[in-house]
Amino acid sequence: MTEQNTTTIAQTAIIKEGARIGKNVHIGDFCVIGEGVEIENDCKIYNNVTILGDTKIGKKSTIFPYAVLGTIPQDLKYAGEKVALIVGEENIIREHCMINPGTAGGIGKTIIGNQNLLMAFVHVAHDCIIGNHCILANNATLGGHVEMGNYVNVGGMTPIHQFVHVGDGAMIAGASALTQDIPPFCMAEGNRAVIRGLNKHRMRKLFSHEDIDFIAQLYKRLFSSEAPLKELAQNEIQKNPNNEYVLKICNFILQSQRGIPIKKGGLND
Repeated sequence: MTEQNTTTIAQTAIIKEGARIGKNVHIGDFCVIGEGVEIENDCKIYNNVTILGDTKIGKKSTIFPYAVLGTIPQDLKYAGEKVALIVGEENIIREHCMINPGTAGGIGKTIIGNQNLLMAFVHVAHDCIIGNHCILANNATLGGHVEMGNYVNVGGMTPIHQFVHVGDGAMIAGASALTQDIPPFCMAEGNRAVIRGLNKHRMRKLFSHEDIDFIAQLYKRLFSSEAPLKELAQNEIQKNPNNEYVLKICNFILQSQRGIPIKKGGLND
């Protein structure tokens, strides 16, 4: 039996020729969908949404009124080159969000994974990469080239500086200003934001008690010493070359370009 296509498009919506619309998609009043856009099956696009450029929206995603996706990046170096925005599956993008594609000076595309929640007025700038299961609260702002892992929470009114990396399971408090990299499973807060402790709420959902204790002790060894952090991270890898948590956390530290915002003396745990 052939699956029925129940796509509905409001009469006031503008769908440019060349746009690809999947099955069971709802597009509300006064939306504008550009010719390079692909919307996969089972998406719901509320009224007054604009999606332009080379933009792909994954299956079962929901986009709320006045969101703007795929308009040219806010980068004065942009000169009309072909760039892309790729949004994965089952994402929720709330009112007035703005998400830009990549640039030739970056990776040429902005990538958002699966099952993320972007609350109202979130801005994701050019060349950003967001993983899966992340929550960006109202008015969170990502500068260009930000990379974010999986299960990251960013509080409301928090800006993240260009080129910052945020590791898996990290949490950035609301009304903070993040200018440096945050390793996996850390909590950061303040203006400028510094690491305050571990995000054990998230860790308890992902790991066993034994793994949480191991990670906590690893961070204490890294952050309590007066020795250079990258030197300590290299030593931990040499001692535990096959441990997945040591490799994940210490390689993140070693690869950091903007530095890690820590206060010597350990974590507030």
